[in-house]
Amino acid sequence: MPEQTITIGGREFQVACQPGEEPHLQAAAAQLDAQAQSVLGQGAQLSNARMLLLAGLLLADRNAEREQELAALRDRVAEAEAALGAMRARPERVEVPVLPADLGDELAELAARAEAVAERVEERGAAQG
Repeated sequence: MPEQTITIGGREFQVACQPGEEPHLQAAAAQLDAQAQSVLGQGAQLSNARMLLLAGLLLADRNAEREQELAALRDRVAEAEAALGAMRARPERVEVPVLPADLGDELAELAARAEAVAERVEERGAAQG
């Protein structure tokens, strides 16, 4: 099992990990170191254990916030998927206007009347002109 040297808060630690996990360990150590530097930046002189405890708590707090955000996002995705599923489940409503069967006959009659009126107007205009 390979051992890695990690630096947390300016202090070195030897940590064993599984082969191939070295990059993951270094990334996790970098996050812990950033939190430890924040704790130490407040001017406190802490033991290794206390520094690691406080840095770990800060990381855990940040992780808990991310988990809450992730849960809220998952809820929103589930709601959106449910709404989309409901939309797909119901057929799209298409409205087709239905004209009464005798409307065509009525329109033809009106057109004939209009033509008759137009003819009378033309005849009067020709007689006067």
